[in-house]
Amino acid sequence: MAKLMMVYTSMTGNTEEIANAIAEGIQEEGIDLEVKEVLDADAKELEEYDGILLGAYTWGDGELPDDFLDFYDDMDELDLSGKKAAVFGSCDSNYEKYGAAVDILIDKLKELGADVILEGLKIELAPTNEEREKCKNFGKQFVQGVLETKKC
Repeated sequence: MAKLMMVYTSMTGNTEEIANAIAEGIQEEGIDLEVKEVLDADAKELEEYDGILLGAYTWGDGELPDDFLDFYDDMDELDLSGKKAAVFGSCDSNYEKYGAAVDILIDKLKELGADVILEGLKIELAPTNEEREKCKNFGKQFVQGVLETKKC
């Protein structure tokens, strides 16, 4: 059975809502998911999982939130070759760089050898009911992508 981990951060609760909806989709597929807020997670743990989901809102003019920085730096020590990954986050179109934190995390995962199997999921602020379904489907698609490669 695939082992999946989600690490995220949320300031206003928007990214947490997205994370919860994604987790719901994963659980509907019958897969267990380890979920941690970034301040409670150790980057080294990612190497123990088949699938990795990272979530963060974009801070300021396009940076990672401060509480994600140590985890991000600690990721430099990892080899994520063979791991499947995806990234999500809440975004705000009032800023010049829309959802830049999602892009930063995708780039980091690729740099460490992970196979990013889904396009980054960017949701404007809090998810609407329709977007919650999109988040659940994102979780389901992630499971399918991880399981397909586990069969090979």
